Amino acid sequence: MRRLLLLVDEQRDFCLPEGTLFVGGRSRRGAVDDTERLVRFIYRNLGNLTEIVSSLDSHLPYQIFFSSFWADAAGRPLDPYREVTAEQVSAGAAVPNPDLAGWFGDGSPEWLRRQAEDYCRKLEATGRYRLYLWPPHCLLGSRGQTIVGAVQEARLFFAYARRAQTPIEIKGSDALTENYSVLSPEVLVRHDGQPLAERNQALLDQLLVADAVILAGQAGSHCVRSTVDELLIEMASHDVPAGRLHLLADCMSPVAVPDPERPGEFVADFTDEFEAALKRYKAAGVHIASSEDDASDWS
Repeated sequence: MRRLLLLVDEQRDFCLPEGTLFVGGRSRRGAVDDTERLVRFIYRNLGNLTEIVSSLDSHLPYQIFFSSFWADAAGRPLDPYREVTAEQVSAGAAVPNPDLAGWFGDGSPEWLRRQAEDYCRKLEATGRYRLYLWPPHCLLGSRGQTIVGAVQEARLFFAYARRAQTPIEIKGSDALTENYSVLSPEVLVRHDGQPLAERNQALLDQLLVADAVILAGQAGSHCVRSTVDELLIEMASHDVPAGRLHLLADCMSPVAVPDPERPGEFVADFTDEFEAALKRYKAAGVHIASSEDDASDWS
């Protein structure tokens, strides 16, 4: 019996209140409490789990989902926690930083503008969401990129106790595409037809042959949700029952960023999207589980 625990982005920037993108949920303690429940689940189920795989969101200072990549028509940087649409790029209301143009394509600002507009249009065509700008987080080499301490200790304890590998999957370093899902970047092809990024086929193959996949992580509204959405599509296409996927719903929280100027209000709140996704997964046959459940018979 192969029971694989997939930990999505259990990193300091998401899991600690001092992180640059703390996933507090509406309770404002979300990821802190999630982490405690997750760690207890791992220790209680040392004999039931056979593999633990962790993903790490890993970013560079200038990427298409960061404010540093963009400016408005007057050359002022765009603020985070906002959308950028294809129409805004086309109209010049959102402009890729021309100083970055030499890094991409033919090196011209026009190539980069066309690529950015094409990217936004491809995102919007999926009907899932539009390009969203975040504050810098999980920058490669920073403390915020590392796995939060309690989870790191638990996965290493598991490795030594079970004599098992606990691999790490790096994601999110492509400058011109988001990579919410652990399994694939959001867009794979550039506007000129050249490859932009690749799917993580090796990890997908590993998940498809597992007897049970148990999933927890941050944020439930974004990287977890995108990973589950993609995995369910692949499971269906390979005749793998959705019931083999077990979501530790009490070990994940949605992004909800408090507004410092309006007590009780949020700059961004994706709780409704997260809750709607859980209902959709349950209807599809996914096991919506609790960290308190006995995993010994999950398959």
